[in-house]
Amino acid sequence: MLRLPPGDYEARGVVPFDFDEFETDPLAQNQLGSILSDALPARRAASPCVVGLIADTHGLMRPEALAALMGLSHIIHAGDIGSPTILEQLRALAPVTAVRGNNDDEPWARRLPLTATIAHGPHILFVVHEIAHLHSRPLPPGTAAVITGHSHRPRIESRDGVLYVNPGSAGPRRFKLPVSVATLAISGQKITARIVELDVPPPRGR
Repeated sequence: MLRLPPGDYEARGVVPFDFDEFETDPLAQNQLGSILSDALPARRAASPCVVGLIADTHGLMRPEALAALMGLSHIIHAGDIGSPTILEQLRALAPVTAVRGNNDDEPWARRLPLTATIAHGPHILFVVHEIAHLHSRPLPPGTAAVITGHSHRPRIESRDGVLYVNPGSAGPRRFKLPVSVATLAISGQKITARIVELDVPPPRGR
């Protein structure tokens, strides 16, 4: 997970949490409950926040995507980033959590985790590039939303009380799929997702 100075996260009510450590370290498992019970109650009364979701940029940061994510509390990139410049541009807008996609194989990208877990107020958000990878590992306890990428297909669905959001691709257009990002609005116990289709020029020659 990309980490900022603690104050930058604290100001936005964001608690980053390392799920890989949670999965292998019993002490980390015991600490999760105290993190949520001790660190978060004061934030629950904070103003509603909106988290930006983006994925599959593949090295292309469209100005329309930056405009759609401007002014948000936190930005999550669900992988296939394509260039460290993408993360630099996003970090200029808000704190960023990013995971590695299947095409992120350069040295800078290998430092990124395959999954990330973030506490936003009372909500646990889990990030992984490919939803298929969920079959081999359990979700962290109390997960409210799962953010994925990979398919380039924007999608919002709820299963077993968990919200699954794929923001689609904000990078190069694939076939006739839309170019999009998404947002998560978090207010108290309520969390809602919205797909934001970007108004981008059609490919040349069309």
